Amino acid sequence: MSDGLSGLDESGPDAAVQLLTPTGERVEHPDYAFAGDDALVRQFYADMVRVRRVDAEAIALQRQGELGLWPSLLGQEGAQIGAVHAMRGQDYAFPTYREHGITIGRGVDPLRLLAMFRGTDPGTWDVVQHGVHLYAIIIGTQGLQATGYGMGLERDGLVGSGDPERDAAVVCFFGDGATSQGDINEGLVFAASYNAPVVFFCQNNQWAISEPIERQSRAPLYRRAAGFGLPGVRVDGNDALAVHAVTTAALDRARSGNGPTFIEAYTYRMGAHTTSDDPTKYRLEHELAQWRDRDPITRVRAYLERTGAADADFFASVDTESDELAMRLRKECLALPEPTLAETFDWVYATRSPELVEQLARHEEYAASFEEAR
Repeated sequence: MSDGLSGLDESGPDAAVQLLTPTGERVEHPDYAFAGDDALVRQFYADMVRVRRVDAEAIALQRQGELGLWPSLLGQEGAQIGAVHAMRGQDYAFPTYREHGITIGRGVDPLRLLAMFRGTDPGTWDVVQHGVHLYAIIIGTQGLQATGYGMGLERDGLVGSGDPERDAAVVCFFGDGATSQGDINEGLVFAASYNAPVVFFCQNNQWAISEPIERQSRAPLYRRAAGFGLPGVRVDGNDALAVHAVTTAALDRARSGNGPTFIEAYTYRMGAHTTSDDPTKYRLEHELAQWRDRDPITRVRAYLERTGAADADFFASVDTESDELAMRLRKECLALPEPTLAETFDWVYATRSPELVEQLARHEEYAASFEEAR
């Protein structure tokens, strides 16, 4: 079994783009540079801590029987926060079920995520307002959805105009396991053929549930892009600065009309696949320990402390705000109302057909009969 670190070799043809080392030191790369300032790095840190705190609270709620399931993003915060900050307001994201950093980063209240996994809400955030689609629970389906949306942007004239306030792109988020699914590969075929403005962002967290990456692919995932006729880039997924730089470049390329890009963010899932999984059954403790040393939050904090870009008061305030968010979520999650069958009629069509109007009326009459019998 590999140690999962081979994709992060500092040299060689498959070396990942890195701009911030695990010890928090800035390094240069010949092709990519982080264009942000220390204020943005502080924002990266605050967002990663906040998302990790939401993740921990959700796991606790699930263990107490308050959520049916929860897929943890522990260890993948750098990949998600770096990527989401590269997006513009008019861009659109298609996430899978683990992209809590993406949805929260796009302004979705994390309570909506808890409600979905509590079973009281099918996922009802405003996708237009936030520019992030509902979670793809079936692995890989978002590949075709993202490509179709991107093709629509191009045909609506929202690509390649040169107007930064108007030109848009799509980011399709998925894991390494999804690269074995037909929908992702079909999405790549169509995106390349029609020059769709899509960034395929693969978070290679080394494990497709219990299947290690070396059994999923005989070659690095980013190399697959060449077979579809688009560029592929491997980036250190635990380096939020490098992820931001690489994703920014890919999005700029897509918005300008130069087509799709495949990004392999080489990261690691430090938690379980979901709360129904036991990773101790299939992976070794020393592998997990190696990746703890590459924690995306720890390295950003090390940089901020080393350079004096943040002080103790900043870190304390981030912790306090994150704890307050977790307490609010717990309180509001437990108070979520039970859904009614009538609510399902709200999520079928934008405008109800006469048949649905009649069906809803009959259901409400039937449900009211039980109240009258009490």
